[in-house]
Amino acid sequence: MLGKTAGGLYWMFRSLERAENTARLIEAGFRIALTRSTNAEAEWRSVIATLAAQPGYEANHQGYDGRQVVNFLLRDTRNPSSVLSIIKSARDNARLVRTALTTEVWSSVNETWMLFTELLKDPIPETELPDVLATIRQQSGLVRGALHGTMLRNDIYDFCRLGTFIERMDNTARIIDVKYYSLLPAPSFVGSRLDNVQWETILRSVSAHRSFRWAVEEDFTAPAIAEFLILDKRMPRSLSFCAGQIVQSLGHLAEDYGTEVEAHSLAQGLQTRLVGRDINAIFDEGLHDFVSGMLRQTAALASRIEVDYRFTG
Repeated sequence: MLGKTAGGLYWMFRSLERAENTARLIEAGFRIALTRSTNAEAEWRSVIATLAAQPGYEANHQGYDGRQVVNFLLRDTRNPSSVLSIIKSARDNARLVRTALTTEVWSSVNETWMLFTELLKDPIPETELPDVLATIRQQSGLVRGALHGTMLRNDIYDFCRLGTFIERMDNTARIIDVKYYSLLPAPSFVGSRLDNVQWETILRSVSAHRSFRWAVEEDFTAPAIAEFLILDKRMPRSLSFCAGQIVQSLGHLAEDYGTEVEAHSLAQGLQTRLVGRDINAIFDEGLHDFVSGMLRQTAALASRIEVDYRFTG
């Protein structure tokens, strides 16, 4: 496969995953802003920080008003990571690799872009925000369903999956790193029981609230939530699950192309940091240091994938 085609597939699905993740973060911010109105600005700031969008936001806005943040993250085309911007990028990449996609995948991406162009052309009233965010999540799921249901399990599929799980792993790590500590009143509260609404915010940010209830016997405590989001292989947005999927996709590419590249060893190193770990040992190491290291390794792996598979030609 041409490197440019591989890059188009990879970035198309990174963009789609990012759009869904952004919608989930906005929804979590909206919920906590409603229930904790005295701390709403801090919550919206944490949403911007989680998405690494502070420089762009602060260059154009004063303060962290909810309407401004939502507009910036959903429809501001000056923000390259707004939902409207990244869905356009996903559609542009889909056009680039059109011949590698089934009709169903292409149609779902194109229809998503047309729908969002209409949906986000005007500022979103607060009363309509939940429905708009639900539509963004549903459309992302529609494209993913078309991929799973119609594409051959070959290198095309594996580059799509790599884009999805690199982006998802980065997003989950950022949520743990930024939102976890932004919700703690003080470091001394690590491991204590806090208001359920705060912990639910973290879980809802990765669509894991109900899954946590099903899978974990403990209540909403810091160690239980951190273990679920970092180490639980059953949870499709945990760091451990994402690392496993990345290693698997790279392994399939190695079989297809008859060779392993440097990205394979980086991915295996990433997975090794999570295998057989105990959450208490991670707390002893320092959660921030651990997650920061995972973020650096994920970024290095993403860059290496682009180089090894010649995305730029």
